[in-house]
Amino acid sequence: QVQLVESGGGLVQPGGSLRLSCTASGRTFSDYAMAWFRQAPGQERVFVAAISRRSISTYYADSVKGRFTISRDNAKMTVYLQMNNLKTEDTAVYYCAASQTRTPARLIRLNEYDYWGQGTQVSVSS
Repeated sequence: QVQLVESGGGLVQPGGSLRLSCTASGRTFSDYAMAWFRQAPGQERVFVAAISRRSISTYYADSVKGRFTISRDNAKMTVYLQMNNLKTEDTAVYYCAASQTRTPARLIRLNEYDYWGQGTQVSVSS
């Protein structure tokens, strides 16, 4: 079992920045690729960003490329999402997730993830 706890959400104005954190406990953190997904009200949960076990590879949704950066610290068992130049359309609940898949193309798929956090709200509004 892996337990994931997100933090760092909040209310920010358009153009502002936030950094989300997700800390894991339980199994060996470095055994898992990690990702962030988000879910806006009335919409499906969608992929935002993913990072491989040793940070060699990162993947981003087109909507966040150039604005968001995913990173991880295996010693701290934590994955981060730095979000810059936030837009109103970034408003959502953000979830971190852990996957044992070793196929990069699968990292964008919701059903490849075994463990999920409870989510943290990000609201972008003036």
